[in-house]
Amino acid sequence: MFERPVGGERAILVHIDHHTEFDQDSLQEFHALAVSAGVQPLQVITTTRRTPDSAHFIGSGKLEEVQAAVAALQAEVVLFNNTLTPAQERNLERELKCRVLDRTGLILDIFAQRARTHDGKLQVELAQLRHLATRLVRGWTHLERQKGGIGLRGPGETQLETDRRLLGERIKQLKRKLERVQSQREQGRRKRKRAELPTVSIVGYTNAGKSTLFNALTTADVYAADQLFATLDPTMRRVEVATGQPVILADTVGFIRDLPHQLVAAFRSTLQETQDADLLLHVVDAASHIRDENMTQVNAVLEEIDATDIPQLEVFNKIDQLDDVNPRIERDDQGVPRRVWVSARTGAGLPLLLQAIAEALHTDMVEEHLVLPPAQGRLHAKLHALGVVAQEQPDIEGGWELTVRLPANTWQSLCKHFAIDSFCQPQSPAQQVSI
Repeated sequence: MFERPVGGERAILVHIDHHTEFDQDSLQEFHALAVSAGVQPLQVITTTRRTPDSAHFIGSGKLEEVQAAVAALQAEVVLFNNTLTPAQERNLERELKCRVLDRTGLILDIFAQRARTHDGKLQVELAQLRHLATRLVRGWTHLERQKGGIGLRGPGETQLETDRRLLGERIKQLKRKLERVQSQREQGRRKRKRAELPTVSIVGYTNAGKSTLFNALTTADVYAADQLFATLDPTMRRVEVATGQPVILADTVGFIRDLPHQLVAAFRSTLQETQDADLLLHVVDAASHIRDENMTQVNAVLEEIDATDIPQLEVFNKIDQLDDVNPRIERDDQGVPRRVWVSARTGAGLPLLLQAIAEALHTDMVEEHLVLPPAQGRLHAKLHALGVVAQEQPDIEGGWELTVRLPANTWQSLCKHFAIDSFCQPQSPAQQVSI
């Protein structure tokens, strides 16, 4: 059997042209994926086929061209911008005498490099093992001697069954660990719901500027770079929108065309933050000429994880790369914000974005002046935890005089649980404020 090398930095890229309007962009994205994985693309070989070859995916003539390129350039890996069957992958490795990876394997490798948190590493390993499980068949043919008679039966089938069993046991272990992680995340979500903090989840095509926008809004230090899947693990921060109301902002993994189903399944617990969000910020690279296609791909993944019913606010980012485009809010016929044009890199339009988020989350705000006695320390702490205290000063009896500004539904909930009406000053009735 062919022994795979430890290396894999020098690569030949193979792309099949299907004569569609997105082929050139797909090739550029494939090249960016390879660079993001840390390989050095030596040559790009393109071919045209209506249907893939069942044995090698590419035709015999193109296979010889790839063989010659591998030998001449001393390539260590050949990357295909397509999904290969296990048999095609093994046949190509046997012919090319080097490691072969398809698009799914390449993306899995990038995710493995970028995972930093415990649950992120578990999710990547689960996706890798599920992918590997389909490629065990005939993986031990060098040990197999089943064709002869007595005395010629080797351990090949036993070894294959052993590998399958070990893989199955490891997958079960990972699922159990991820269930515990998901339970911990669920506790965090329940805690945020009790605090009545809305969650805003940032989604979008990879490299659209999600992490840069997240850093600009939260002053966080999430890694951001001009590469695909620069960040993988979700990050959550508290941020105040234009009304002063705090929200939880979640930065999630970027989506991509033909995102492997193994990753969607493995990262379902991470994507749960998107499913449970009160609002989705769909970040779009406004400077990309295929932004509409990328938006379609993102919406397809959202549909796959049952998140299409969550309200969306489109954020057209990178307007600094466009001519004569100013920050602005676009609204529908009812005046509801639907799209905001910003530049996360320069900060242009970010105040408008915070305003649009506030409008999308809440329509009515309440402002009240409260006088709390010292015995109401629990309510005092709750108001500060919600981040709704606009002004505060101690009173002569050791209590607090507060001016609070908060959503009407939050005010109603506090009134129900704390009988807060009794602490309102009569001369300061509730004011309904339109944002």
